[in-house]
Amino acid sequence: MKKVVLAGLAGTLAGIIATTQVAGPLVAQEAKANSNVYEQLDLFGDIFERIRAQYVEEVDAGELIEAAIDGMLTSLDPHSSYLSPDDAAQMRVQTRGEFGGLGIEVTQEEGFVKVVSPIDGTPADEAGIEAGDFITHVDGESVLGLTLDKAVDLMRGPVGSEIVITVVREGEDEPFDVSIIRDTIKLTAVRARTEGTSVVLRVTTFNDQTYPNLEEGLAKQVEAAGGIDKVNGFVLDLRNNPGGLLTQAIKVSDAFLDSGEIVSTRGRNPEDGERFNATLGDLAQGKPVVVLINGGSASASEIVAGALQDHRRAIVVGTKSFGKGSVQTVMPLRGDGAMRLTTARYYTPSGRSIQALGVSPDIVVEQPRRQPEAEEERVTPRSRSEADLRGRLNNDSLSEDEIRQIEEDRAKAEATAELRQEDYQLAYAIDILKGLSAFAPAD
Repeated sequence: MKKVVLAGLAGTLAGIIATTQVAGPLVAQEAKANSNVYEQLDLFGDIFERIRAQYVEEVDAGELIEAAIDGMLTSLDPHSSYLSPDDAAQMRVQTRGEFGGLGIEVTQEEGFVKVVSPIDGTPADEAGIEAGDFITHVDGESVLGLTLDKAVDLMRGPVGSEIVITVVREGEDEPFDVSIIRDTIKLTAVRARTEGTSVVLRVTTFNDQTYPNLEEGLAKQVEAAGGIDKVNGFVLDLRNNPGGLLTQAIKVSDAFLDSGEIVSTRGRNPEDGERFNATLGDLAQGKPVVVLINGGSASASEIVAGALQDHRRAIVVGTKSFGKGSVQTVMPLRGDGAMRLTTARYYTPSGRSIQALGVSPDIVVEQPRRQPEAEEERVTPRSRSEADLRGRLNNDSLSEDEIRQIEEDRAKAEATAELRQEDYQLAYAIDILKGLSAFAPAD
């Protein structure tokens, strides 16, 4: 035992001596760098004291320090920031799925607030706010030059109060004002419904309830349809989904995969990287999947779309996603505050980063802008057919049940045609599932 310990000590000492001889200049450089850091911290202290003593008005020392911390973090990238105790508490509430506000996910670009996406069914969504909109003023006050957190603070207020935001939108010649009434935002993470024989899973956010809602909603729709054999496929609608929890993105991806990598993360140090793999079990039981994305699909949404696309498990339809390929870690700080720090980039199974590039759909389908409704809707005259003619011959090749089935199929096709007027991208996705089902090999 003693020999082993001594041999280890001798080796350690020898290593120290050799390193000291070779790395002397490096140690000197590091010492100089540390000296510069301490000098800059002293400079910060000098400025801080002069502001406290000589600024034209008395300032709160705590607010000064918080502003300095926030400035340090926001200088790194748009997603790193300081969270005051109130902001940290609100963020924890948001991940549980209920909070107060307008219902928009925002980022900052060129000094203005940019809408990543409105959240379904919220005041902002109902007021017509769109992904990609720029907010330039809040109640007449410019947000230019404000940090993102300060701009968001301007948009917060009591539930039921009115706010007027000024919006710049691509395709519009002039900025315009939008009046919104603040409300309590209750997020339903997943809404499931059936269109014809296709199950549509609308995922609005990735919070603690996302995967449980998805699993439950999918099962109910399949049961209502009469079993998985009565379902031709699934549409996973991730449009205007701003993201959320990485863990939930992994679970949702895993829900449609049996094996393989879902996502990997890589930080500054290679040893800090992580890989997340799928486990056995496909909720869709091998049925076709179409994923819908657009410019409001960000972060966790892009992880899901990228994973299913790389594994050829789904056809991705829509327009290019937002392109947020970084991972933020929320670190608690003393005093109940927190720090949101970008700690890694994430990569799809094929090894591609979507940072600033987004996920490109397999089939690009634009959503036409809604045209203003005409004062008087035109009535399209119903076309006449053989069935309308008096004295027509009956169809003797089909039974009544077969005729009823044809009529039901026609009604479903007409319903899809009506859906095209309301949501062209979703109707396109459902048509893809119909096509895949029609050419699927018989069991």
